[in-house]
Amino acid sequence: MHPVTLKILVAGGFGVGKTTLVGAVSEIQPLRTEEMLTEAGRPVDDVHGVERKTTTTVAMDFGRITLRADLVLYLFGTPGQDRFWFLWDELSQGALGAVVLADTRRLGDSFAAIDYFERRGIPFAVAVNHFDGADHYPAQAVRDALDLDGGVPLVMSDARDRESVKEVLVTVVEHAMTLATGPRAHAPI
Repeated sequence: MHPVTLKILVAGGFGVGKTTLVGAVSEIQPLRTEEMLTEAGRPVDDVHGVERKTTTTVAMDFGRITLRADLVLYLFGTPGQDRFWFLWDELSQGALGAVVLADTRRLGDSFAAIDYFERRGIPFAVAVNHFDGADHYPAQAVRDALDLDGGVPLVMSDARDRESVKEVLVTVVEHAMTLATGPRAHAPI
């Protein structure tokens, strides 16, 4: 019996930890399409709050994790800068759901990803990546700041920690499955 394979996107703003999240949990060597930041990109790459960042994803990150013997997740990390967003439409095709990774130092950078998934009806959860030295806020304060619908899961996480990332992924899969099997899934079209 072949396992069920599901596609999950990992999205969020520039420097939020998408590549780190995919790498922390992938059971294979992740595919990364990172390039060095350049002087030419300084006017368009806002590194405020992530000044030590030296690389950026220019296409996608890819990883795989087996959650159970019969369930495998393929993870696709999206690029964070506006100029690469044209790739999101291709990457989102066939996705079960998404993680919107958020940084409390730059919450505004999460709005584009949240809006993208809301407009396309793709189930998502928000994972607040706790960076060292960043202020930590109660979940409800973050939910209010992001103006999240009450049904959108919000979890605190550490993109560097495998177990934390697994919890985030399970939350997304459960949320997407609940929406797929709930009353809306059986409503007439």
